[in-house]
This record gives sequence, C-alpha cells and structure tokens, in this order.
Amino acid sequence: VQLQASGGGLVQPGGSLRLSCAVSRSFFSINGNGMGWYRQALGKQRELVAQITSIGSTNYKDSVKGRFTISRDNAKNTVYLQMNSLKPEDTAVYYCNSRPSIARINGRHYWGQGTLVTVSS
Repeated sequence: VQLQASGGGLVQPGGSLRLSCAVSRSFFSINGNGMGWYRQALGKQRELVAQITSIGSTNYKDSVKGRFTISRDNAKNTVYLQMNSLKPEDTAVYYCNSRPSIARINGRHYWGQGTLVTVSS
C-alpha cells in the first residue's frame, strides 16, 4: 500500500483521535509536496478536510477549523491529522493524498487505504 492511513476508530462525541498517513518512499517523497486529508462519508462525495503546503502553511474546511490540526514529518514521510472535539458528522473514511494533484498509478487516481472514523455515543 503506497498511501496507508491509520488511527481511526470508534470515539464518543467530544473525543479525540490522531490519524497518521505513511507514504511509501518508493511512491513519492512528501518533502517538497503539499499534502491533504480527505474524507468520504457514506453516500457522499469525498471532500478535502485539511491541507498543508510544502512549507507548512495550512488550510481547513470551515466545519473543522479550530478542531483539526494537520502536520507533517518529512523525515518519516508521514502526515498527521489531530482531531479534537469530534462530532457525529465527522464520521467518514479518511484518506491522505498529495496536493494539489492527486497521486496517480498507471494514469488513474490512487487513494490507498483509508481509515474509518466513527463518532457515536
């Protein structure tokens, strides 16, 4: 798996999770690349939740501002998403990918393995 997200699980509303996304170095180095966290809820389109540029500037979807924090560790080729004050509407499968262009394999968008976050009491 070239993009492997992990850290999801079942959490109560108001709880926290920290997601990690390990990018295979043979796939690409995140150093010098923008990266993003996306999510896809059941029956909905995938959406961008947070992004970080190669120099560390960040941007967030309005509904997660102040609750989510994206970060990167170039040495580990890994991107993180700290999620606090989780809400039921945050329930989704979370993926990471490069920004602004989505990674491709054989010309097709590649999303790798996502991680399921379920926020429920």
